[in-house]
Amino acid sequence: MTELIRLEGISKNYGAFSALKDITLSVRAGAVTCVLGDNGAGKSTLIKILSGLHPASAGTMLVDGEPVDFTSPRDALAAGIATVYQDLAVVGQMSVWRNFFLGQELTGRLGRMREEEMRRITDEQLRGMGIELHDVEVPVASLSGGQRQVVAIARAIYFGARVLILDEPTAALGVKQSGMVLRFIAAARDRGIGVIFITHNPHHAHLVGDHFILLNLGRQVLDVPRDQVTLEELTLQMAGGGELDSLSHELQR
Repeated sequence: MTELIRLEGISKNYGAFSALKDITLSVRAGAVTCVLGDNGAGKSTLIKILSGLHPASAGTMLVDGEPVDFTSPRDALAAGIATVYQDLAVVGQMSVWRNFFLGQELTGRLGRMREEEMRRITDEQLRGMGIELHDVEVPVASLSGGQRQVVAIARAIYFGARVLILDEPTAALGVKQSGMVLRFIAAARDRGIGVIFITHNPHHAHLVGDHFILLNLGRQVLDVPRDQVTLEELTLQMAGGGELDSLSHELQR
């Protein structure tokens, strides 16, 4: 599979505080790279570097094998890297189709919006990814959390994302809605898109992931392909590995 992004020795310091230390990561077309870790592990800092919000303090980022130095999210978008944040960039009272084209509206002569065309495209794109709405005129606020995530992800794909960074997309969702989002992640992978799935949920990661990166206090403590780690092992590593074993022995005395 084609390597789309590679991070080599990425570190990020905020004064004397080291948020990331020597991170190496590869994102390939048609694969899901899961980045796991508890709060404070460094996941948010990694997203900010990948999406162009913050520069790295050290290390190299390559896109299509060429070194890049993003200075803004616009640079990342131009390189085909789109980030869907946990809080989503949607306007609840606007219709689904207006949110889909928000900031990138199709216009015709005299600057008039091509509303019917945008409605049709929105409906086609959502249906093509397995989401059927009765009417794309409904406000986004009326959709479930999972459906709102799908709208944001489908929008990024339609506007040319080759790499999708998903920030905790299943957080605060129920089982059914999480399943909807996970199916959508798998569908994006099947379209040849490279997906970076940021999560603290090893079960969700193991369902769709092809490669797993585990961060702990800014350090990379696990870097394995799917065929080299079981869900149980991944869960144990998330819970602290040897520290959890020690605690178990202590409590059972």
